[in-house]
Amino acid sequence: MIPSCLPTDDLFVVKVQVSDNPAKPKVTVILDGDNGIGIDECALVSRRLANRIEAAFGEEVSYVLEVTSPGADQPLTSNRQYKRHIGRKLKLVLKDGSEKIGTLDEVTPEGITITEETKEKSKKVTLAPAQVNFTDIAKTNIVISFK
Repeated sequence: MIPSCLPTDDLFVVKVQVSDNPAKPKVTVILDGDNGIGIDECALVSRRLANRIEAAFGEEVSYVLEVTSPGADQPLTSNRQYKRHIGRKLKLVLKDGSEKIGTLDEVTPEGITITEETKEKSKKVTLAPAQVNFTDIAKTNIVISFK
């Protein structure tokens, strides 16, 4: 139902959540786009989804619908999101508990290549680019800089 409500092919679903409240469930749809997503696109998808829900379940159905973009603090979860952020600094938390911070250089079907930065004696040291498999990544966030 959701993909057919998207106005363009460059938009994609990141996550759908439905609350446990049986009286009035909250449906949250998180969308992203290859070039980002704006509020107008979220509003359009929200209207289309609301119309589909009403057609399928009737006007009496009680729910809350939220269509939004992922926040800047939300982890990356799809290959398309990674591709959109090539050139940006990422913080990876690996499944073994270690962390890597570096610039995203490349995205492949198997993983990503980052140029890691570390600190040694108060200096930033740039390491050789390293391949990290998606299967080894527990969480990836964009490092937000206010410089």
